[in-house]
Amino acid sequence: MIYKTYYSSPIGKLLLASDGESLTGLWIEGQKHYLYKINKQLVTNDNLEIFKEVKNWLDKYFKGEKVNINNLKLNPSGTKFQKEVWKVLCDIPYGEIITYKEISKKVAHNLNKERMSAQAVGGAIGHNPISIIIPCHRVIGSDGNLTGYAGGIDKKIKLLQIEENDINKFYFKN
Repeated sequence: MIYKTYYSSPIGKLLLASDGESLTGLWIEGQKHYLYKINKQLVTNDNLEIFKEVKNWLDKYFKGEKVNINNLKLNPSGTKFQKEVWKVLCDIPYGEIITYKEISKKVAHNLNKERMSAQAVGGAIGHNPISIIIPCHRVIGSDGNLTGYAGGIDKKIKLLQIEENDINKFYFKN
């Protein structure tokens, strides 16, 4: 069974999903890949311990506190490759920015490959089922382009601003 609850945030309504023990999804309402890999009906349960922990984490995050994701039980559903990319995302410190190219190098190293396509890494990042907590918003193009964000570029900018990034040093083009 998959459980759900909602959280009202400064960037919109968030849907949280859980298997009862771990967080399996967090989506911004209307984002691309909404409910990615969830093929079961979700049952509302606002009282799960994991939901309480995640909502507390989100409260702190949106107040601008430097929160740590290591205390949260996360269990995103994806391929081995996607999970490796998401693991690298989890290592990006609060308030820091990294490029797709840098992530592709780290993933290649972790998978004992000579190199890895930044486009393949970008595809995995775009399908991240636990937005905000697995910080895909901290990834930009090598040239400073903010690039896309499944939740919307306006939300990516807001998340970067919450983390006190100077977004004026970046740009965005479609």
